[in-house]
Amino acid sequence: MEDVCEGKDFSFPAEEERVLKLWSELDAFHEQLRRTEGGEEFIFYDGPPFATGLPHYGHILAGTIKDVVTRHQSMRGRHVSRRFGWDCHGLPVEFEIDKQLGITNRQQVFDLGIGKYNETCRGIVTKYVAEWEAVVTRTGRWIDFKDDYKTMDINFMESVWWVFSQLWEKDLVYKGFKLLQNGQAEAVGNLKFYGIQKYAMVMPYSTGCKTALSNFEAALDYRNVPDPAIMVSFPIIGDADNASLVAWTTTPWTLPSNLALCVNANLVYVKVKDKSTGAVYVVAESRLGQLPAKAKSSGKKQAPSKGGTAEVVQGGLDTEAYELLAKFPGSSLVGLKYKPLFDFFLELQETAFRVIADNYVTDDSGTGVVHCAPAFGEDDHRVCLAAGIIEASGLVVAVDDDGCFIEKISEFSGRYVKEADRDIINSVKDKGRLVSKGSIEHSYPFCWRSGTPLIYRAVPSWNVCLKELFCRFVKVEKIRDQLLECNKQTYWVPDYVKEKRFHNWLEGARDWAVSRSRFWGTPLPLWISQDGEEIVVMDSIEKLERLSGVKVNDLHRHHVDGITIPSSRGPEYGVLKRVEDVFDCWFESGSMPYAYIHYPFENRELFEKNFPGNFVAEGLDQTRGWFYTLMVLSTALFGKPAFKNLICNGLVLAEDGKKMSKSKKNYPSPVEVIDEYGADALRLYLINSPVVRAESLRFKRSGVFGVVKDVFLPWYNAYRFLVQNAKRLEIEGFSAFSPIDQASLLKSSNVLDHWINSATESLVVPYLVKYIDNLTNIYVRFNRKRLKGRTGEEDCRVSLSTLYHALVTTCVAMAPFTPFFTETLYQNLRKVSTKPEDSIHFCSFPSTTGERDERVEQSVNRMMTIIDLARNIRERHNKALKTPLKEMVIVHPDNEFLEDITGKLKEYVMEEMNVKTVTPCNDPMLYASLRAEPNFSVLGKRLGKDMGKVSNEVKKMTQEQILAFEQSGEISFFGHCLKLDDIKVIRQFKRPANVAENEIDAAGDGDVLVVLDLRADQSLFEAGVAREVVNRIQKLRKTAQLEPTDLVDVYYKPMDDAKNTLVEIVQSQDQYIRDALGNPLIPKMAAPPDAVMICEESHNVQDMSFVIYIARVSPVVTDDLLVHAAGNREHFDALKVYLLSRSISRLKNEFQAGNGKITVDLIEGFPPIDLQLGKHVFLSAGDFYLATRS
Repeated sequence: MEDVCEGKDFSFPAEEERVLKLWSELDAFHEQLRRTEGGEEFIFYDGPPFATGLPHYGHILAGTIKDVVTRHQSMRGRHVSRRFGWDCHGLPVEFEIDKQLGITNRQQVFDLGIGKYNETCRGIVTKYVAEWEAVVTRTGRWIDFKDDYKTMDINFMESVWWVFSQLWEKDLVYKGFKLLQNGQAEAVGNLKFYGIQKYAMVMPYSTGCKTALSNFEAALDYRNVPDPAIMVSFPIIGDADNASLVAWTTTPWTLPSNLALCVNANLVYVKVKDKSTGAVYVVAESRLGQLPAKAKSSGKKQAPSKGGTAEVVQGGLDTEAYELLAKFPGSSLVGLKYKPLFDFFLELQETAFRVIADNYVTDDSGTGVVHCAPAFGEDDHRVCLAAGIIEASGLVVAVDDDGCFIEKISEFSGRYVKEADRDIINSVKDKGRLVSKGSIEHSYPFCWRSGTPLIYRAVPSWNVCLKELFCRFVKVEKIRDQLLECNKQTYWVPDYVKEKRFHNWLEGARDWAVSRSRFWGTPLPLWISQDGEEIVVMDSIEKLERLSGVKVNDLHRHHVDGITIPSSRGPEYGVLKRVEDVFDCWFESGSMPYAYIHYPFENRELFEKNFPGNFVAEGLDQTRGWFYTLMVLSTALFGKPAFKNLICNGLVLAEDGKKMSKSKKNYPSPVEVIDEYGADALRLYLINSPVVRAESLRFKRSGVFGVVKDVFLPWYNAYRFLVQNAKRLEIEGFSAFSPIDQASLLKSSNVLDHWINSATESLVVPYLVKYIDNLTNIYVRFNRKRLKGRTGEEDCRVSLSTLYHALVTTCVAMAPFTPFFTETLYQNLRKVSTKPEDSIHFCSFPSTTGERDERVEQSVNRMMTIIDLARNIRERHNKALKTPLKEMVIVHPDNEFLEDITGKLKEYVMEEMNVKTVTPCNDPMLYASLRAEPNFSVLGKRLGKDMGKVSNEVKKMTQEQILAFEQSGEISFFGHCLKLDDIKVIRQFKRPANVAENEIDAAGDGDVLVVLDLRADQSLFEAGVAREVVNRIQKLRKTAQLEPTDLVDVYYKPMDDAKNTLVEIVQSQDQYIRDALGNPLIPKMAAPPDAVMICEESHNVQDMSFVIYIARVSPVVTDDLLVHAAGNREHFDALKVYLLSRSISRLKNEFQAGNGKITVDLIEGFPPIDLQLGKHVFLSAGDFYLATRS
């Protein structure tokens, strides 16, 4: 393995760029596909994004989830094709082109030419493809951009045609001028219906994009906005009291199209008289409080209501302002005629401008009277059609495609509806019909693409029917049940999105308007005769070519609109022409499982063997988007869900909790974050957050840095520690490191070896990050001595091998999550492996033997609990870990627990907490006192007046009584039997007699009690000084930029009157110092005259001043060598020069090979001479000092 730099010098982004280059050289992604070819297929559907904008954090999040799952499945040997997809049609593209070309209405498109318009659309579809590929690749995602699919490709579009044709064959397609909702389909029975009779659907409509939207699109962007809220009077014709019905509305722009008023026949209505004006109003009795309150006799003006509307009377009729004239059922109002508010539709007065009834009118809002504009409301349209107010074929829509009033509405002609609200309200006021005026803030749908408020508007549309068309409801329930049943067959993360949000959406599934009166999209494959009697649905290009005799190379409108088909009834019936509409782009994306592989025209076996697909993943908004359309089409076509498994992520918000906005610049660029911290850090930050459980994430740059600091750097340091100490073996003259096989490592006697091996067996995805934390902060931290070779070469190799296999396993398991960093580590680790793969992503995912040692895992967990409690005590008393303590007592009644801590783990506890002894205690009463308190919340109601005297007795319970109570589970006072839940037993630390508060303390977690003796003595003082000295030496090594593997000699020189004390401390703590440093601390006076000092630094510890010197290690020759060289000073000096010029590690190897001896025969003019290690020469001043001192 090659040396690696310090963590502070390791650049994650730069290393990731090198990994990208490696993957490119290996053609790693395609090589992985080749290796798994022939294996079990894992079908992944990639939801196609629009390429009209750059990728944001939402895309990166979903892409990372997809990449993690598909990499993981590939490492399990499954063949996972990953083709990137592009949503090329529909609103997003047309909206951009309309802005670019300055198009504001449909006629401008016709003037330009559909062909030119569509080709312009085609030109921008791939505008950002290069940027997408760069960002997606940089995030580490493996997916095929060269073999991508596009919804504008002819093969994809042909499959969409096939999907539609299958729906047609199943009688699931109709063309409607009728809203079918909530089972209200009975009115269709009297309409001419060929399977395609044209109806109008009242649908969400975007004036910004000039097209209708599906219901699920309308639900994508709701905002809290203020709107006018007014009450309008409608005088009842022929009423004896000249009464007016009062309706409440938040859409004044719909009032010019009013054709009816709707009440609830089952509610009670009242007629009241305004005492100040004489006006008589009719409203629901339960809504009387909504009538405007008048100024009181004091003449003071009343403040406006909190809700923003005019002041209202709370709790019923205001008898000071109104007089009750009559009460009657809502049914008595049905059929009454009223005076129209405007005269734009007087031609309909024979059937319109009357009262109708329906249960959709409720008594929880408004006045109990609803004004109906059937062209602009779903319920309005339904009830007016059912009541005969309008006819299906005669509905006039008073608003054009741009959201402006048509000429018929002469007073407001050409005005945009939302901008006309104010003038319409003024007009109502001028007519004397405005009862009250205010405002309301409510949740309102906006266009997800243009950001403009939606309106509901009647439009003709082709629909996929999710309900029975006629008055029978059986099929409605049957089809909805199929959707719900298919949903049950899927597995979602998180499951509550499936069980609640998605389930509820399916339960209320409505007809889906799949057509759009637009231009850039897949044309509907319907050819219709002029009389509407003959319809041909194209299910393939071959059928269109066969019937038309025209060669077809493109299916877009400008290529197929002109293609006609001769009537099968004869030439006298003319030709069939295609309908103008194109598909909703959501229909195309919902067809993706079939269209992306050109099914059924190609890949039949691949599809039919592997449908439903294995996995999809997108954001929470897709429950009403792509997830929904996938489910609807697959259920309709095959009676199956489209997918088996789904991960639904939440939204990534700006740090302030608001939506990320380019204009507000309230979030950092993804590329900027990647360039600073690396893609792996961003990936792990996203997928290790609540956002993968469909919750929102407030994106914080500091959070990404936190991943680097808390996960990657400790992980890297553990890896670096392994590499350094593996290299140290060679430096110190031992054979090169080669990991011991895992089977042999299972025989290790070290408890932490067993623990990390067992933890590796239980390594599952949710605990990977915690495992890395345990590996670095427990295994490496507690095994420093072993890993550094302080416990012998054999034990060192065992611990290094254990760490090696743990790191390799961790890297392989984490490779799907952090593909770059794991590849970096693996490429170095693999150099000492016998059968290495070229990339970590070619490795098989770690398989477990199931041989976990739960006892040892429990033991280490107990140890960490003990250590955490002891740390708490130290922190409370400001006792740093450098300060040694005399004793730690572990109090627990279970001897097995105590054996865990005081057995093989004892030395780790002692070293980590710097205590001299660890003492077990299985008698909790030695260090604890018990106190009983009554549980007032439980006993209060039960004991009543006896509570006081029972409470006193409980508080008086003795230790023996409490212990007996815990044993038996009950105790009685004054005839009341109290159980364990009735009494709280409080355990308090009991300090031994004659011990001060600052001399001993304890901490517990309700299970175990840790007691620390905080008293100091001379031995603890000396140990503390030694620890401080070692700490100063380690810091000086870092200052000198020495690597842990650099061999040095360390000297010290006392500088004051306390030098004898310091010398004594160094001598008494000699073993600890040698264990910590790896070599002795040498008095400066014992330094060889030719010692080369690297650095020095003065220190003061406990009022003892001294200087630390660090010198390069070099051989020391003894006076015995001069004797051995026959007293020849020149030979002696030549040998000394020779030895000083040699590498210490090589000299050590040679001495080891010669059993402690080497022969020097290279010095010209002198005979060969045998040198003995430890007699003629020492390899360091430290070795020489130890030998001469002893």
